[in-house]
Amino acid sequence: MSKRDFYEVLGVAKGTDKKEIKKAFRRMAMKYHPDRNPGDKAAEASFKEVNEAYEILSDDQKKGAYDQYGHAGVDPNARGGAGAGFGDVFGDMFGDIFGGAGGGGRSSVQRGSDLRYTMDLNLEQAVRGTTEEIRIPTQVECKPCDGSGAKPGTSSKTCSTCNGQGQVRMQQGFFSVQQACPTCHGNGKVISSPCGSCHGEGRVQEYKTLSVKIPPGVDTGDRIRLTGEGEAGGNGGPSGDLYVQVSVREHKIFTRDGKNLYCEVPISFTDAALGGEIEVPTLDGRVKLKIPEGAQSGKMFRLRGKGVTQVRGGGQGDLMCRVAVETPVHLNKEQKEAVLNTEGPNLIVAGAGSGKTRVLTTRLIHIIHQKKAWPNQILCVTFTNKAA
Repeated sequence: MSKRDFYEVLGVAKGTDKKEIKKAFRRMAMKYHPDRNPGDKAAEASFKEVNEAYEILSDDQKKGAYDQYGHAGVDPNARGGAGAGFGDVFGDMFGDIFGGAGGGGRSSVQRGSDLRYTMDLNLEQAVRGTTEEIRIPTQVECKPCDGSGAKPGTSSKTCSTCNGQGQVRMQQGFFSVQQACPTCHGNGKVISSPCGSCHGEGRVQEYKTLSVKIPPGVDTGDRIRLTGEGEAGGNGGPSGDLYVQVSVREHKIFTRDGKNLYCEVPISFTDAALGGEIEVPTLDGRVKLKIPEGAQSGKMFRLRGKGVTQVRGGGQGDLMCRVAVETPVHLNKEQKEAVLNTEGPNLIVAGAGSGKTRVLTTRLIHIIHQKKAWPNQILCVTFTNKAA
């Protein structure tokens, strides 16, 4: 099955800048995250596809290769990899026909593949930083044969089919096409006595545990590169790298936008109308927030220095608290009419415990909310028969 275009996967146009690519990645990663789609195999596949697309498009070198050659330019299994030039791609096919083939065989030394690991963090871990241990499967160099693939005490021999070139030429009429040697599979050497541990591969699969230090301030889409912790190279080649990609889970109270945090805080109608002091949550505990008189629902209050210190610097962000005024509920039809009627006097005749006081206070709140009067313009007198 052919791969989808990486720009299409992230829903962006070719030429989009890195900032917009990162925003698109965060949006798509949250949409298909396994925590949001438990047991959904299609969402899991889409999540992996989104991660792969972001890994390429967020790296300038890989993005350039992808823009020029498509998926072939970033396929680690494609000979020459992302750094292959135009001549490398087409030279093998047409070089011999026009006399332009370079001399000598190709090196069979191969760099190991890069690995990717997605690390799920909660918001507190992402903001404060943490050290986590991960266990990953990887290909490592076979120790008994030192990566040669040959049985200890023996060595590989030059392939007699391609004479160590690793490639053979297939002639079909006028056209001459080069392809990997079927005997040595492009290595240029054959192993008559393969190693018993790796069966001639030169590498074996193992699990290794790594300690990964996550710096404070990371966010979804950030990557940490561990040099040389990828798969072992072939035939003595260097190891690849391990990329730990951060994915921050949703928080039940806070949302994050860059270095600022946002939360919604409910306040009573009384505090909104008359002002007061409430407690609001932060990542460091609860703090006091002063509410001014006449605060409206949706008003934002800024708590400076209670946000996030970004991993790339730039100072600590703020906590933005949006207040939501709680409106009294559970009024019957007659009570609602008494609340909404603000013209002239109202006479409410009802028994004890039926909600007369609640209707009165709700009516006062409604008058203030509709800006028909300010709190300092209202006189409210209540009494009971017993008090009288």
